[in-house]
Amino acid sequence: MATQQTATEIEETLGTVPGFMQTFAEPASDHSWGIFRDLLLGETELSPREKALVGLSAAASMNCAYCTYFHREEARFAGVSEAELDEAVNITGVTEYFSTMLHGNEYDHDAFVAETDEVFDHLREEGMAPADD
Repeated sequence: MATQQTATEIEETLGTVPGFMQTFAEPASDHSWGIFRDLLLGETELSPREKALVGLSAAASMNCAYCTYFHREEARFAGVSEAELDEAVNITGVTEYFSTMLHGNEYDHDAFVAETDEVFDHLREEGMAPADD
């Protein structure tokens, strides 16, 4: 369990000390809260929406029901629509699919990098810019 100071901070921040946070063994508990607080709740380079979608994608990829539920709720809280949640999970599946194909076929990494660079150079030359949100 976290130190009393950390437990107080968790409760003040979240309104409770979630049971799963009470299962962390020392010395990991205080450190684990710091990671959760600073990366998920803190101001970082990514917006809360982006962090939630990254978390959801990772959770879906790992097939973690706990993390999937948490990050879907986090995303909803950040204003992500149901259609955006579905799309994020679909992109995760597509990424896993192609990763499996590349690894299973032992495709040459250097060739893949060169081909990818060629594709994006072409897209830039054609003036195809990513859509702004």
